[in-house]
Amino acid sequence: MNPWIEAMRLRTLPVSLAGVILGIALGRHAGGTDYLQGVLCLLFALLAQIASNFGNEYFDFRAGLDKKGREGFRRGVTEGDISPRAMLAATLGTLGLACLVGIVMVLLSGVWWLIPAGIVIALFALAYSAGPWPLSHHGLGDIAVIIFFGLVPVCLTAFLCCGARWEEPEMIVPASIAVGLMASNVLIVNNYRDADDDREVGKHTTAVIFGRGTMRTVYLLSGFAAMALLWPVWCATVSLFSPAVPLLYLFLHLILWRRLGTRKGSALNPLLGLTAMNLLLCSLLTSLLLVAA
Repeated sequence: MNPWIEAMRLRTLPVSLAGVILGIALGRHAGGTDYLQGVLCLLFALLAQIASNFGNEYFDFRAGLDKKGREGFRRGVTEGDISPRAMLAATLGTLGLACLVGIVMVLLSGVWWLIPAGIVIALFALAYSAGPWPLSHHGLGDIAVIIFFGLVPVCLTAFLCCGARWEEPEMIVPASIAVGLMASNVLIVNNYRDADDDREVGKHTTAVIFGRGTMRTVYLLSGFAAMALLWPVWCATVSLFSPAVPLLYLFLHLILWRRLGTRKGSALNPLLGLTAMNLLLCSLLTSLLLVAA
């Protein structure tokens, strides 16, 4: 099971959890009480991300973009631990489970436009690494992360938890972009680590296109921009503890940013997970403040 667990990339899964958790809390703050939809959103997001991670491993292998002994996390297909056919089946199977969860969400909510929205999410889960123009190979992975790990999960979860009503968009939309920016920092660490390998095989991530120095600066600025975008949320909580959340996030963020400039190769692997956990911690604490407000 170890190769499969590694292929799920557990260190990155907090990214999916963070957006949905904050979406549930924002929905509750706006008067929403449909927590079943929130749980289904959480399950859908996790399955979709795992399917995308499986697909990334399979399609990068098929395209010859991975090599044995790479600096990043061990790739089961490339190393021969998992057959390509088994990985493709796991990708499609996991994506199919996500679609089933999505159908249940549609039936419970009665919002039929969720069907095309779900199709788009499923397609982009694969288009990140597959198709004639894979997003992650052309410097568009960061934008995709902001949209599909920030805007989509936060806004849709809040919408469904509010009984399929748009409430408090002036607070929810900026918060969703903030989550997307923090989530994109996880990808920045990943691409920062793999820049040399990616350049060698012609994979044009933002770290390859703009260079490590530029992306390290983007990493730093994204954290501060996210805190600015979340400011309306903390103002709505009216709590003495509200300022502590951005201060804690930025304190940890600065530590991780400094480490980003001093580590190389596989030494960056823990930093990737810690960046994801910092996002999840910020989401959880913000959500607790919203619930207590």
